[in-house]
Amino acid sequence: MEATPHIPVLLKPLLEAVAPVRGVWLDGTFGAGGYARGLLDAGADHVIGVDRDPLAVEMAARQDWGDRLTLVQGTFSELDRHAGRPLDGVVLDLGVSSMQLDMAERGFSFLRDGPLDMRMGADGPSAADLVNTLDDAALADILYHYGEERASRRIAGAIVRARKTAPIRTTLALAEIVAACLPRPKPGQSHPATRSFQALRIAVNAEFSQLVQGLEAAERALAPDGQLAVVTFHSLEDRIVKRFMQSRAKTEGGGSRYAPAQVVDAPRFTLVTKRAVGPDDEELALNPRSRSAKLRVARRTDAPAGTVDPDALAVPRLPTKGGR
Repeated sequence: MEATPHIPVLLKPLLEAVAPVRGVWLDGTFGAGGYARGLLDAGADHVIGVDRDPLAVEMAARQDWGDRLTLVQGTFSELDRHAGRPLDGVVLDLGVSSMQLDMAERGFSFLRDGPLDMRMGADGPSAADLVNTLDDAALADILYHYGEERASRRIAGAIVRARKTAPIRTTLALAEIVAACLPRPKPGQSHPATRSFQALRIAVNAEFSQLVQGLEAAERALAPDGQLAVVTFHSLEDRIVKRFMQSRAKTEGGGSRYAPAQVVDAPRFTLVTKRAVGPDDEELALNPRSRSAKLRVARRTDAPAGTVDPDALAVPRLPTKGGR
């Protein structure tokens, strides 16, 4: 096997948490294949690599993986269908991949000039479509609810004013508009456009609905004692994963001295990591992009799979008629 060009985030603690690695795993965010490679090296019999990005699948197909890897172009929201069999493990590395960030033509990075695209797949509206067609209220809602950007209204107004002169087509053009609306960052602070780019990427790729559906699909696909490992990169998606795992591991309602706890459905997972695991100093030195990463792991029980209420997971929703 050829060496992977990108460093998989939190791979070491992930492998330690799910050890011993055995059986069939599904990597729902295949990317450059770092997790799949790590799982195979650690003892997995087979890995099913799923990615919605056709380029990732094409690049992986050029490498010699032998017969221990199956590649699928698709979304992890349907991972149980892609697997077609009970799984011993599922790993999801959420957000944009390093490979996508490093390719200016994909339009994910505010540090590299390229077309304002941000689509992980090959279809649907691009970030440029949203930026150049939505009104200021709709843009502000996306920036606020999906990026936690407090200056969302100011930025949305600046975008609408700028596009009256000329359409906003490139990443750097948008990054400059956003940066002009915010104070100059202090040393060590993130780029002013970080939250806005995150919000638009989430909107373009419907990432929150994909995540909830993917967690449900993993619950359906995992065999008893199968493990679900999820790596997140910002507080919104980590909150969804945390609440999902905690709620699926719960055995009782809260209760009080006046009302006894109510027994609920049998727990569908047990928590392997009681709290999120972050990068250590060594990983931070090797890969600064890992600084915001968090790992959570849960083990499947034999209880029947069920459905998930997105509201119970605090999934951000856009207002139906604008405003907040």
